[in-house]
Amino acid sequence: MKSNPCTIEAIQDMWGKDSVMNQDELDNESLRIPQLHAKYYDLYNTILLMRKRDEQQYSSILLDRRKYYTGKATADIYAEEPFPYKIRDKDDLKLYLDSDEKLTKTKLKIEYYDTMLKYLEEILKQVSNRTYQIILRFVQFFGVVSLMGVSCVCDKY
Repeated sequence: MKSNPCTIEAIQDMWGKDSVMNQDELDNESLRIPQLHAKYYDLYNTILLMRKRDEQQYSSILLDRRKYYTGKATADIYAEEPFPYKIRDKDDLKLYLDSDEKLTKTKLKIEYYDTMLKYLEEILKQVSNRTYQIILRFVQFFGVVSLMGVSCVCDKY
């Protein structure tokens, strides 16, 4: 069974495997850079869209819950989920909204997506810098830098 690629654990596992460079095949590793970038950028975009969807859902739930706590919801809502009070004070309303299970659950999902997006941003930075890492390893191995046909020998430190 294939794991869901949209969890932080799945992304960490993928990056744990993809981040390893074969030192003996740096040419092949350089060819993998665009593939890795596309893979993680696709994940980034997917998660960003999921986050935006949940932000919209949060706004909708917030409006519904405001109506619920202030006594402005429909009778059907109160029949399903009775609430005997009408909150009028803004501070009290904020307390109820901050502790509301429906809102908290959606807010936690958004924060989870933020964590995943930050992690993917860091992966994308590393993938983008991979060319420099490969060049550095090449220079360390051969001790030569060739830029536009001009070669120079670098001292190994």
